[in-house]
Amino acid sequence: MLKNRIPTTLIALAAILILGACISNSGSGLVLSGPELSEGGVMPDEYTCSDDNISPEIHWSGAPQNTKSYVLIMEDIDAPGGSFIHWIVYDMTKSMILLPKRMAEAGSIPGGTRQGTNSFGVIGYSGPCPPAGETHRYVFTIYALEARLDLDPAIGIDRLKEVMAVRILEQTSLTVTYSMP
Repeated sequence: MLKNRIPTTLIALAAILILGACISNSGSGLVLSGPELSEGGVMPDEYTCSDDNISPEIHWSGAPQNTKSYVLIMEDIDAPGGSFIHWIVYDMTKSMILLPKRMAEAGSIPGGTRQGTNSFGVIGYSGPCPPAGETHRYVFTIYALEARLDLDPAIGIDRLKEVMAVRILEQTSLTVTYSMP
């Protein structure tokens, strides 16, 4: 009886492995990067409160074919009160592949892109500004969505996450660190 189960088990295992390989290769492999940002690297000063406090250039590629829009969220995951949102950008069109350095701090940007209200209470980007002596991790996450969200400019993070949750096709993150000089 055990003799008959082994081939069946091996066949089932092989089928699962083949199916798994097909599924993992069918994804496009969303990638997030920036010319001055690298995974585990240090955030350059010009993008922080200790310098110019401008937004960095961010690039992405490899989204699924049925992507209709993108959302980018930057958060400090080491903030004393939990996650602290530094930047929300949403309704970026499928054809967008980057956010330029020094983005305007406006709710609506030409082309339909919008920015939300961050944890500082302002629309747009606010750079890292951890307490003196602390190193914090800042996570940039790009989400490929199956639809545009068409939400009001200046939306907050809770409502954005609620609306986009069922529309996420793929996501990836890039984490950098920063401590005050």
